Amino acid sequence: MVLALLACSAQAQAPTSPAYDAQLAKSLGGNEHGMRKYVFVVLRTGPNKVPAGQERTEMFAGHMANIQRLANERKLAYAGPLDGVDDARGIFIFAVENIDEAKALVATDPVIIKGEMVAEYHTHFGSAGLMMVNQVHSQIMKPAAK
Repeated sequence: MVLALLACSAQAQAPTSPAYDAQLAKSLGGNEHGMRKYVFVVLRTGPNKVPAGQERTEMFAGHMANIQRLANERKLAYAGPLDGVDDARGIFIFAVENIDEAKALVATDPVIIKGEMVAEYHTHFGSAGLMMVNQVHSQIMKPAAK
C-alpha cells in the first residue's frame, strides 16, 4: 500500500513537458528538432572612427533604426552590444540561410557604411525559439516617455 502511494505521488509530481507544436515550429522556421539555420555576426571596431558630433549621433541613430527595421522584417533574430574586448562591439544573429544573405543585410547598416565597424560572419544552427525574442522583448520593454 505504501509503495502504491509513493508511486502515485511520484507520478503526480513528475514534470510534464509541453506538447510539441508543429505549427509553431514551422512558423519559426524550425525543423523536427526545433532547430534552424542562423548567421552569427560579430561587429568589431573598424578602420574609420567617426568623431563625436552630429555625424556620429546620426550614424548611431541610423544603426538603431536599421536594427529595428531588420527585426520587424524577421530577418534579425537578435542584436546587442558587447564589452569591447578584442574590439568586439556587438552581435547580430540573422535568420537567413547563408552568409551572403547576411552580408547583404549588414551592408545596409550606417556603422558598416561609414567604416566605424566591420563584420565577422559565422554560420550557426540553434533553437528556432530565438525567433520569439523580439516579440517577447516588446512585451517586457517599458514604453519610452513622451
